[in-house]
Amino acid sequence: MTENDISFKIRGAIFKVYNTLGPGLFESVYESALYYELTKLELKVDRQFEITIPYDNIILDVAFRIDLLVEDKVIIELKSVEELAPILYKQVINYLKLTDKRLGILVNFNTTSILNDIKRIANKI
Repeated sequence: MTENDISFKIRGAIFKVYNTLGPGLFESVYESALYYELTKLELKVDRQFEITIPYDNIILDVAFRIDLLVEDKVIIELKSVEELAPILYKQVINYLKLTDKRLGILVNFNTTSILNDIKRIANKI
């Protein structure tokens, strides 16, 4: 399955979660619901996937956690904020670079229109 195929399924699952739960809940609630919906679609999904930081021939003792990693190809970063700040886009770009993945999806569930708050972020596509 390509990143675009996976992305199509992810978007459908995001719409289902949003239409069921609505805006204004904690990110962890949306993460659990989206994980459930994606696994129902028989996609391989890792939650809170840890990525390490290489630096000067060592691995730093800090790590980041990706909210969801789908089919080992697409990173999903979930938010429930008033608006998506520019730093959140940079966060996903860094995750893509550190993992050498090609596609990230940044989604904000705290919105009146989920369609406008699903952002695809590409790396080397």
